Amino acid sequence: MDKESKEIISIVLLIFLPIILFFASFLLGRYPVSPIDVINTILCPIFPQLEVSPTITTIVYEIRLPRIIAAIVVGAALSMAGAAFQSIFKNPLVSPDLLGVSNGAGFGAALAILISGAGVVTQIFAFVFGIISVSITYLISRAYKAGGILILVLSGVAISAFFNSLISAIKFIADPDDKLPEIVYWLMGSLASVNLDKLIMILIPIIIGTIILMALRWHMNLLAMGDEEAQSLGLNPTRVRLLIIAGCTLLTSAAVSISGIIGWVGLVIPHMTRMIVGPDNRVLIPASLSLGASFLLLVDNISRALISIEIPIGILTAIIGVPIFLYLLKKGYSEWS
Repeated sequence: MDKESKEIISIVLLIFLPIILFFASFLLGRYPVSPIDVINTILCPIFPQLEVSPTITTIVYEIRLPRIIAAIVVGAALSMAGAAFQSIFKNPLVSPDLLGVSNGAGFGAALAILISGAGVVTQIFAFVFGIISVSITYLISRAYKAGGILILVLSGVAISAFFNSLISAIKFIADPDDKLPEIVYWLMGSLASVNLDKLIMILIPIIIGTIILMALRWHMNLLAMGDEEAQSLGLNPTRVRLLIIAGCTLLTSAAVSISGIIGWVGLVIPHMTRMIVGPDNRVLIPASLSLGASFLLLVDNISRALISIEIPIGILTAIIGVPIFLYLLKKGYSEWS
């Protein structure tokens, strides 16, 4: 197959795969819903003459639609953030939680569950502490006169470990019959409790983060050439890198605040996408958006349809992500590095 044919197939795949999975996801669940019912329910607001059962309407609009949108948004956000981080840090092992955002958000959620238990408080605490953890990481790195990116990354590792220890402390003092199971379940990642109100709350940070990364795709290519080359082309590497980190932090904090900690998506999907479209960030970032959304939507469908009880999605992404990552390393890591 020639290069042009591969590019056409890749474009078709990246456009239509999330659309197909979007409609197929409405059909999965304990209550059976036929494709005709789904189509009629979606078209009913436009064509009121269509007859739709109230039960089907409730299932489609209030139960399955928010969850499907959440899977798309979280998968896309984590994948774009992972691709951007891997590009600006020039490290294929980087994921969106590099600077401590996931453990910071995890601590915020665990703290909120311990003192409140209300879903909206948990979401707000998770988002705020995700931002705080990255801010602390940045301020620590600024305290050093030299070191640049290396100090920033090492500060992120330290802050991530610090918040992880705080999570352990909260789990130690939490009520083992009430709060502790809730904290553990949240940390394993799940989209079961997502509703439209929670989705609306993360809409603004998701949009802002996406706009930042989309607008700076070309600048990521320049940063990959090295800071000196980027400066010679009129770019301020420090300012651009901070803007990209801010965009990634908004995306990751917002995603984690409604889903819990879901690993491997931000690490594996950018690698998989590079195998398809190459390392050019102008294509890689939007392609990661499409593939990440499709991947998490597929995994979420498996988590709620595989067995009679729902499997936390963070467990499945790890089980599926590890062999995929090892396969990609063997298949063609050297082709895009």
